[in-house]
Amino acid sequence: MLALLLLSSALIAQTQNPAQRAAQTITPADIKRRIGIIADDSMKGRDTPSPELDKVASYIASEYRRLGLKPAGDNGTFLQRYSLDRVRIVPDSSMAFVHGGGDATLKYGTDFVFASNAFESGDYAGGLVLITGGLTGPITADTAALAGKMLVLASPRLRGSDRQRIFSWKPAGVVLLSSAPDSVWAQIVNRMGQAQVRDPNRDAAGPVILGARAASLDPILTQLGTSLASAQSATTFDAKPLGDAQLHIHARLQAVEKNSAPNVVAILEGSDAALKNEYVVFSAHMDHVGVAGPRGSGGCRAQGADSICNGADDDGSGTVAVVEIAEAFAGMTPRPKRSIIFLNVSGEEKGLWGSEYFSNHPAVPIANIVADLNIDMVGRNWKDTIVAIGKEHSDLGATLNRVGAAHPELNMRPIDDIWPQENFYFRSDHYNFAKKGVPILFFFNGTHADYHQPSDSPDKIDAEKESRIARLIFYLGLDVANAAQRPKWNPDSYKSIVTGN
Repeated sequence: MLALLLLSSALIAQTQNPAQRAAQTITPADIKRRIGIIADDSMKGRDTPSPELDKVASYIASEYRRLGLKPAGDNGTFLQRYSLDRVRIVPDSSMAFVHGGGDATLKYGTDFVFASNAFESGDYAGGLVLITGGLTGPITADTAALAGKMLVLASPRLRGSDRQRIFSWKPAGVVLLSSAPDSVWAQIVNRMGQAQVRDPNRDAAGPVILGARAASLDPILTQLGTSLASAQSATTFDAKPLGDAQLHIHARLQAVEKNSAPNVVAILEGSDAALKNEYVVFSAHMDHVGVAGPRGSGGCRAQGADSICNGADDDGSGTVAVVEIAEAFAGMTPRPKRSIIFLNVSGEEKGLWGSEYFSNHPAVPIANIVADLNIDMVGRNWKDTIVAIGKEHSDLGATLNRVGAAHPELNMRPIDDIWPQENFYFRSDHYNFAKKGVPILFFFNGTHADYHQPSDSPDKIDAEKESRIARLIFYLGLDVANAAQRPKWNPDSYKSIVTGN
């Protein structure tokens, strides 16, 4: 009987093709073990930057080294590091003035805060312009005339694409209005007054960004002949100069600490002489929000004695999926035609820092990257479906549907974005590739009650489910890597996402 079982196993192995054998190396046991390592309490939530994040990066690099992958980081290593400075606002030396109508002095902390620390200490000034209406549709106004101006945005909320569009106008400053009550405003002032890490990708020579209380700006706008209430109710874009009024800002920063953070980058070279110069990227962020308290982020709060925000699902699950997929490809013969990049980034929780740095300093020419398959939170929720955000924006969606249908044994159906109102497309690392013109898919199982809490722990991960998702993404990446043609954008999506038209 034992001999028959061994013979049967051998026959099954012989009938499996190389892709099936490679996919079978992605196992629930490996996923559970690896998530247990990187989301362990000893990793203290993998904040960016932190010694524990560096430990996780070193662990992933050692796995890629063991698999025989090519290092694609700095100086022949697997690590790509980007600089981080921690800076503090100097409140007593920071203030703002309105001149030329509606003259007023705005006090730091009472009337405004700096909404971003991506500026250099100095004096900033420009004519006041009130921006009303939506920012996402076609804009016919002369935006070139907004260069060097101080833009007051009546809209209370900015998406990432809105910010990108506004910055392209090259204003001297941007004023965001807040109607927060006194208690919430006090919390904002306290938070912004603490030493914070500077975004490594934001041009410090760019516009200074203020968060100003609507109650402080309203009387000034009234004196300048406009109504804040009517401005906030407008639906059509308009850029209205406020007479000759100018906003002058004294902005002062103090450097507190210099640091850096890692990305991990590995390459599996393709087998085709021509196509190996094109690349498919598998990406995930290895950072989380750290420990609950002042140095943590993302709204994490201690739960009893537990203050470590483990981030097992967010995004230990995606991080481990990329490593598992790398192991599957590394053991596969023949290798795929195109080359594969396995990318584990940091700083996602701070504002997509690591992926933005990589997209600006890629290991290969960005034009040679044909797709990014991003994995962020795939270890919880439903057993038999996975949301693939971005399916409608390129033919990667059709490819995924075909690959999913070809593997019914996975019992994993890819579905479209079911939360369009949450704008998840703009909220994970794939977006930095999309902005550069790279077609993307973002695999995501949604949030849950443990999101950004200490209770997002390894014991709650559904490793069996995740193994099937990782196999599906492996098969998809293999299909893209071997296809005769690279993925193609939907033309309308390309215009809106890449060119901003």
